[in-house]
Amino acid sequence: MKPLRSPLVMGLLVDLMSGYLALTFRTLRWTREGEEIADQVQTQALAQRSGVILALWHSRVPVGPATWPQGADRPEIRVLVSQSRDGEFIARVIARLGLPAIRGSSLKKTDTAKNKGGEQAFRDMVKWVRDGGAMAITPDGPRGPVEVLQKGAVALARVSGAPVLFVGVAMKPCIRLGTWDRTIIPLPFAKAAMVWDGAATAGRGDDPDTLAEAWGARLSVVSRRAEQLVGETDGAPSGVPPSPLSPAKAGVQIEP
Repeated sequence: MKPLRSPLVMGLLVDLMSGYLALTFRTLRWTREGEEIADQVQTQALAQRSGVILALWHSRVPVGPATWPQGADRPEIRVLVSQSRDGEFIARVIARLGLPAIRGSSLKKTDTAKNKGGEQAFRDMVKWVRDGGAMAITPDGPRGPVEVLQKGAVALARVSGAPVLFVGVAMKPCIRLGTWDRTIIPLPFAKAAMVWDGAATAGRGDDPDTLAEAWGARLSVVSRRAEQLVGETDGAPSGVPPSPLSPAKAGVQIEP
């Protein structure tokens, strides 16, 4: 986003978005399924200082802070955010909402700088989780393909040994941006749903491709379930696994 190149505009937009989300979160009318799964994994991770990984699709980034409120009863969490200008904006907003970021980029063989950033971010994440922290990732970000889980999530689970929780989040009404994943922005007093599935683990001998496909399917299932709970009829971006939802539309859209 070009406006984010200006420090003044960046600061103003961060203030506006973080303030808006903080107020909106307080008004959401939540339905939760499988929360006992998350509570059990969080309690065990805290007691054993073994760490935990949280996975949600990139389109749910603005509502990610609602899935893991900071508190003494759960491991402290960090969020993986790209090193792009858009990532800087996201990192500042979620930090205001209580979720500090670890900054990194997807690895690209043709881009040495991004390779270094991605490798360092991966090391930072492994250390954080091994030290007993929680790590939130959007395994189809930052550029997609939409709802296709990348093998970095599997690698983090294999190396750290931590369990992975999958969470689907949906709300209605909401704003859907014209981004590659149709990012959702909640509207005040919306009906909201959070659905948990997990915990999954990855062993050293497991096939990364097989796990990535299976985990991606599980994450999409809980996402579709959350959408069903709020009565969403146009929730899934085009190209995602089959669902009863109608195809996504382009552009910014307010879903009543």
